Amino acid sequence: MSALPMNSTDSLAWTDICAVDDILPSTGVCALVADRHVAVFRTRGDEFFAIDNVDPKSGASVLSRGLIGNLGERVVVASPLYKNHFDLRTGECLEAPEHSVRAHGVRAEGGRIRVALA
Repeated sequence: MSALPMNSTDSLAWTDICAVDDILPSTGVCALVADRHVAVFRTRGDEFFAIDNVDPKSGASVLSRGLIGNLGERVVVASPLYKNHFDLRTGECLEAPEHSVRAHGVRAEGGRIRVALA
């Protein structure tokens, strides 16, 4: 199992989210981290990503329910509402960059998933 530690310095505040096994491969979950809705995803290859969960176009907290896939070299999630694709590494909205979301630090330690807000 691997984790993608974005902004992973010891000075960040890491929040315990759930057990690694609580997130099935190719799915996401939503967590509330410091009053922010965060979508945490697990790829088929056991990489973990975290981005804001609120779809900026609709304002609904739904990105964790989107479909995970690839567009070229990018790992993305498609919003279940407007089908915009968000790069899971950067939070960039590929169709409309002005609708991009924040990407957050995520890591797996001791069988647990932890998130640090960017």
